Amino acid sequence: MRLLLTSLFALSVLSVLHAGDNPGFRTDADGPVKAGEKRTNPKDRKPGDKPDWYQLVEGEFPPEGSAHAVSGELIVVGHLERRFQIRVDRNDSQQAGFHDLPLEAGLLPYGSVWYHGAPAALQDIPLGTHLHGLFYLRDPNDKTPLPETSNKRKTDEWEFRRCLRLEDDFSFHARQKQHWKIESLDLAGMKLNAVLVGNSKGAGEGKPKTFDLLTRTRVFQRDRIADLKALRPGQTVLFNLTWATLYGPGRLTEVWLDEASRAVATAQQLECHRNHLRERGLPGFVSAVDDEAQHVTLTFFDGVDPKLFDELKGIDEKPQGWPFSVPEDDPKAPKGGIAVALPTLMTYDPINDRKGGNIVAFGKVPVVPGCSGVQIKVKCGMMLEGYRPGRVVRFYPATWKVEALPQEERFEGRE
Repeated sequence: MRLLLTSLFALSVLSVLHAGDNPGFRTDADGPVKAGEKRTNPKDRKPGDKPDWYQLVEGEFPPEGSAHAVSGELIVVGHLERRFQIRVDRNDSQQAGFHDLPLEAGLLPYGSVWYHGAPAALQDIPLGTHLHGLFYLRDPNDKTPLPETSNKRKTDEWEFRRCLRLEDDFSFHARQKQHWKIESLDLAGMKLNAVLVGNSKGAGEGKPKTFDLLTRTRVFQRDRIADLKALRPGQTVLFNLTWATLYGPGRLTEVWLDEASRAVATAQQLECHRNHLRERGLPGFVSAVDDEAQHVTLTFFDGVDPKLFDELKGIDEKPQGWPFSVPEDDPKAPKGGIAVALPTLMTYDPINDRKGGNIVAFGKVPVVPGCSGVQIKVKCGMMLEGYRPGRVVRFYPATWKVEALPQEERFEGRE
């Protein structure tokens, strides 16, 4: 019998609290990533040497500010394994021969996707969408081949293969309370000149950029689709891009003219997100286990609409049946089932292999990157091998209907 295991997350949280102003790892403030850059052996490090990038610890959340920012256009999606490729944006630190190369990465178990200002799944984002991402170095044991390129080169960012956050331009700027102010418009030449304003920048303080309009550019005004003639100088808008940095700042694919149109887009995506998780369960880490009491403590990942966490407290008075091994202690209390998952968040057969019972405690933990701060303790009628600290699981509140997922989304039989 195992004793109550201490949460792995307490250690990671303490490391953040003691980091102070000197985090002990390299950040984007230390300068851009360069091709052929070599790391210094720790024993050979000199006082003036830059620290290394933060290396993730399995089963722990990373400290704030430890990720590396990379932006680019979505060019390949493997949504089942939560993998993708972006064509990395051009920047002044790159040599010309390293422009437009792909970066292949996978989302971390606690990695989140945002689209139109709301949480999303990778398959929600159309190919060609320009994205902003936060990345970590690959696992040292990761031998996944790099994408093949015509010039046999690899992007300067090629080692950053684990993604914490991915978001479109709409979400990126809305999160920072920024907008684009239209300075001028040339519908004959299909050009739009705008400056980024908001947050710490006042109107007109940013540098104006000239974007390309397309005949397929969709313009949203209030609750309807308008046409390009609805664009006016002086409007503050949000938009999404494609072909960014290839032939200028980018081509506009979607433009939202007002708060009403942006609210509609966010609300629609929010419902997509809610439906997606209600069918697949809330993902999180097992953070502690008590075999004697048969308690499993779960810490949920972020990138989840808070409304779904509220539904953890919903009551379904119908007694537990299959696949639960024993009846719950109190049918009139919140309850649910835990399904073992892979780091890709793929489950095996949650209809038949989840176990659980009453939620015996609701708690809060510090919010750090990847962590929602929401924690629960569940009484389980049967303790499965996958219920170990650091393992990934999905939780289904009893009020959620659990249905079979499409075969390709189940890992059952692939071992």
